[in-house]
Formats: sequence, C-alpha cells, structure tokens
Amino acid sequence: MRTIGKVTDTVSIRDLRVSTVIGVYDWEREIEQALTFSIDMAADVSKAARNDDIGDALDYSAVAQAVRAVVTEGKFQLIETAAEAVAQRLITDHGLEWVRVEVVKPIASEGYTAAITIERGKNRAQLVLRSAGRNG
Repeated sequence: MRTIGKVTDTVSIRDLRVSTVIGVYDWEREIEQALTFSIDMAADVSKAARNDDIGDALDYSAVAQAVRAVVTEGKFQLIETAAEAVAQRLITDHGLEWVRVEVVKPIASEGYTAAITIERGKNRAQLVLRSAGRNG
C-alpha cells in the first residue's frame, strides 16, 4: 500500500445506485435489485486542490465505475460480501489506506431497509493522529 502523506481528508461518494443480482432466495437470483452505496476514502486532496488537476486527485468517477463492476460481476448473495469485495477492490486499485463502505438494500416485501457498513485498512483515528504528528 502506498503512503498518501497527509490523510485527514476524505473523498466521498454518496447514494451510488447499482442494479444487480443480490440475495439468498431463489427468486432473488432471477431478478435485479437496487443497492445504494456510500463510500468514504482517506485521501490527501491538497495536491489536486493546489494544481487543479484530475491527475492528482482520487478520481471518484473511476471509483464509481469500480464499485459498479465489482457488484454487477459478483452477483453476491450477501450485502456483506458485496461491501467486502468493494472495499478490497478500492484499496487495491487506488492505494487507499482506509475506506468505509455502506451498502443499503431495500426489502420492500417486508417493509424495511437492510444496511451494512464496514471499514477496512488502517484505523482512521491512527491515520489522523499520524498526520497530525507530521504537521505538528
């Protein structure tokens, strides 16, 4: 994993809807359902801000495309598995030190929404403390 430097910044994607095959029941394996993802990623945005250059930024369009690809190709049974696969792909593809992935699945037939939130990578508090130590 590459070191990002100052990592107190967070790049986020909110309400990314992905239609995919998801679920454990036979009927769920025959239809597509909408999952909603929210992603938070530790990233140093100072160079991108200073240079106003997408080449220096964590490209959230590329992140969204990766999430869609992982989830639609995976055809997972559990949202937990979808969240884990997304987190690992983003860490690997974008050299992230930390990521939080939330997956929301409406369960209309039962009148509720299921959600899972995972964090992977180094502890976010450790990243903030380490960054503060570099700047102080």
